[in-house]
Amino acid sequence: MVRRRITLGITAAALMVAGVAWADEPSATISGVEDKALRDAIMRVLAQSSGPPQSRAEARRRARDAGEDVVAVLRAEGYYAYAVEPDISEGDPPRGVVKVTPGPVFVLADPTVAWRGPSPDEGVAQRAVAAIHLVPGDPGRAADILGAEGRVIAQVQQLGYADVAAEPREVIVDHADHTVHPTFNINAGDLTKLDGIELVTKGRSNPDWVSHLATWTSGDVYDPEDIAELERRLRDTGVYDSVSVSLSPRDKIRPDGLRPVIVTLADRPARTIELGAGYSTSEGPGVDARWIHYNRLRRADTTTYTARLAKLEKRLGGELSLPHWRRPQQTLKMNGAVFRETTDAYDETGATISADLTRRRQTTSYRTYGVALDLSQSKQLKASNGGSTSETLNLATFTTLAAFAWDESDNILDPKRGWRFEARAEPTGIVGDTVLGYLKTQVQGSAYLPFGEGAKTVLAGRLKVGAMFGGLLQEVPAARRFFSGGGGSVRGYAYQAIGPRLADNTPQGGVSLVETSFELRHRFTERWGGVVFIDAGAVGTERKPKGEDFRAGAGFGVRYDLGFGPIRADIAVPLGKRSGDPAFQLYLSIGQSF
Repeated sequence: MVRRRITLGITAAALMVAGVAWADEPSATISGVEDKALRDAIMRVLAQSSGPPQSRAEARRRARDAGEDVVAVLRAEGYYAYAVEPDISEGDPPRGVVKVTPGPVFVLADPTVAWRGPSPDEGVAQRAVAAIHLVPGDPGRAADILGAEGRVIAQVQQLGYADVAAEPREVIVDHADHTVHPTFNINAGDLTKLDGIELVTKGRSNPDWVSHLATWTSGDVYDPEDIAELERRLRDTGVYDSVSVSLSPRDKIRPDGLRPVIVTLADRPARTIELGAGYSTSEGPGVDARWIHYNRLRRADTTTYTARLAKLEKRLGGELSLPHWRRPQQTLKMNGAVFRETTDAYDETGATISADLTRRRQTTSYRTYGVALDLSQSKQLKASNGGSTSETLNLATFTTLAAFAWDESDNILDPKRGWRFEARAEPTGIVGDTVLGYLKTQVQGSAYLPFGEGAKTVLAGRLKVGAMFGGLLQEVPAARRFFSGGGGSVRGYAYQAIGPRLADNTPQGGVSLVETSFELRHRFTERWGGVVFIDAGAVGTERKPKGEDFRAGAGFGVRYDLGFGPIRADIAVPLGKRSGDPAFQLYLSIGQSF
């Protein structure tokens, strides 16, 4: 029996997957390889030449270089009994030729783990062997062997051996029975137990607050996921320019054998100012200014003061956001504002205070509970004897909120794949010039499907349904009803223009709502894109909108990608134009419409 002992390096696998820029022709012609997958792997790594060789010596050099590349691929794919003969062709100019006889594929046999230094406990050793996942009889590819070694290291590290390392692996290639016998030499090191957190940077964060985010207690066995989760929790706050969380070096192990975790934080600027603007022909221009203060309370908090000046709304308010409030993954937001809304359906002036508690259940799912109190004066029209009369309502409105949201899309401002879903219920009580209790519910979902070359085209769809229970249309104040029409709902119509109207054409609103949108988005260049769309919606005076309540609008738009999201410009026309509806509407904003 003839055996040959070799060590498989990373080079072979790297050569197999490396890409080379397209040129005129490969450096040599390959013959003798019938297997298409093997031939494709060889062709991917061959150097490309911009033209034929200028001499026979250059042709031979190209052939020798190509032969070395072929050998690397053959070994990476499990062919060890190969014959590779570089040569040159006849003719003028000569070309490099590599004649290949791959031989049989060598298959895996008896992959094992050999422990160097102290062995881990028996359970860890068994799980390390199980992590190899190499099937005897499969081709002995270098990439598969390297991947198996990585899985063993990851498994041992996950079970508490933070310093586990791979020593040079040993692979026996047996030419007698065409087998490959890999042995992984692993030094597990000592079992690592964690201590507390050391915040090594001086910044605005309270070290005690950072410590309470840890997912472990002192003495717990090391798990790399615990370290990663702490880093995610700190990044999620949005108040740091950079976050680094790592296990301390071995020389920092404490006398009791525990090992601290080192946290490094770089604070973002304490204060920022943000300005925003939007425009539509139905809602007019609007500008926003935000003054934001980060980490004022030294616990990754954010304080935001907002001023909005628009045709339909004027608002001055503030918000305090406390991430990881009382427990990780839980954010408390407290808001207060004074406002004035001037719309075709009603005018309202008032003040509001609210508090919301949002709990992230998984990476992309959230549940929110909240309370709000509004004190307002509302002026509205109501139907009376075939006409309409004005009324003024002074109200105190108490609202509670329960909402659940899932976001599986790939981008907040410019989603290209995935889906989103939100359901919310708002039990509401009103006292003052009218007394009423009702439940307002809404469900909305959207989906994004990429297709075509390079996934440059996206089909996007949205559906929203809402209903009120416990209040008739004439009982619910106009400011609390459902409305539709405008840039965020059914484009082509003015704000609030869809739904029932009073005799003087004033939007009346409703107690039920249905909206749907479909968009076909396409990116033409790295920055520019376009969209065609159709929106439809209905507002009903009863529990369900009626068929005659539905209106649709259609249009097209352009998008310019700013890097963080697109600028949106849309033009839309109403397909069911009524008296008072304009011929078209124009919308300018940032981000996709949904």
